[in-house]
Amino acid sequence: MTLTDPFALSIVAITALAFLGLPIGLSMICGSVLYLWMAGLDMGTAAEQFLNGMYSNYIILAVPLFIFAAEIMNSGSMTERLLRFCNVLVGHFRGGLAQINVVQSLIFAGMSGSAIADAAGSGRMMQAMMTADNRYPPSYAAALTAVTSVVGPILPPSIPMVIYALVSDASIGYLFLGGVLPGLLMVATQMIQVAWDARRHRFPVEERVPMRDIPRITWRAFPTLLMPAILLGCIYSGVTTPTEAAALAAAYAVLVSVVIYRSLSWAEGYAALLTSARTSISIGMMIGGALVFNYVVTIENIPETLRTSLTGMDFSPLGFLLMVNIILLVLGCVLEGTAILLIIVPVFIPTAQALGIDLVHFGVVVVLNIMLGLVTPPYGLLLFIMTAISGAPLRDIVRDCLPFLAWMVICLALITLFPGIVLWLPRLAGYGG
Repeated sequence: MTLTDPFALSIVAITALAFLGLPIGLSMICGSVLYLWMAGLDMGTAAEQFLNGMYSNYIILAVPLFIFAAEIMNSGSMTERLLRFCNVLVGHFRGGLAQINVVQSLIFAGMSGSAIADAAGSGRMMQAMMTADNRYPPSYAAALTAVTSVVGPILPPSIPMVIYALVSDASIGYLFLGGVLPGLLMVATQMIQVAWDARRHRFPVEERVPMRDIPRITWRAFPTLLMPAILLGCIYSGVTTPTEAAALAAAYAVLVSVVIYRSLSWAEGYAALLTSARTSISIGMMIGGALVFNYVVTIENIPETLRTSLTGMDFSPLGFLLMVNIILLVLGCVLEGTAILLIIVPVFIPTAQALGIDLVHFGVVVVLNIMLGLVTPPYGLLLFIMTAISGAPLRDIVRDCLPFLAWMVICLALITLFPGIVLWLPRLAGYGG
């Protein structure tokens, strides 16, 4: 490949446009059109790939529906009631508010599938609660909110896993199940770190909720707590597909917020709809651009060439997984996660299959890698969100994130070395991988 090669020039064009500020989805479309023009191919193929890919993939519908469900929960009082319930569970421990932050992310993960929705919604409330009366340093509260939000896309449902299923043809249901034990492992390590920090820094102990108030708080939160059970029960019982379950989640969030809690006004509902539409359009353009660029990659036969090269290097499955982990961890520091899923990961999938690596295991490893990228500088999106919410300096938030990041790397190493952590639940559900 030379610098005058059409594919090389398309890569240069995509990189240059992205650095100049053009959204990565549009950059990929422009670079792909340039390739088709230089290769003497029909440039209309770009539009054909875009439209066919977007309209023929039923699975893509799950993304805006999960985003809308999360926005409705944050606009109504569902998140607030969830936090009160978590206070009953762990609020009376030392560092109780920090433990509440971890537990609410565990429960919220079963509803939204989005780390950003978690950080921007319940994370905003947790930041205010933790920093009130100087209970916790703003940077620690922001760092904890960022790292706990990462759990959302590991536990089902998960928008990144939906996108991975789109590019790999792996089963969404089994991917969701595969993320359960790794997600719980991450939650456990976060709670351990919080308990250590609480004793070391003597974080305050919150007032215990009176026994007489516990039934009332639990009853008020019950419709919210029922959502993950309904959502996952419908998926794994076969009543709905994951996409239909996403629609059910959105409808249920509206029903609970409007009819049961009566906490969602027309203005708030409209604002939630606009926010979810903007987010969905951004992700949709990225998916569309990746579909066009993947067509170019296919024409160039890049996946097969890479598979042949890696096979010739005599990689073992574990060696290949370690190499992918290193590459994705580095790329996660400078690239957005969805772009990695749509551009980089499809190139590795044929090699993973050739080496006999299970695609569900590979998918969970990949998604956990990408979630690490959300809290690693310089591009960590959750770090930027929490800097804006908290007002704390970015360097202080990064410093307080480091112990949690170390635990996350340990979790990544464990699920890489021991595929059974990922595959145990899917196999119990009948998965043959």
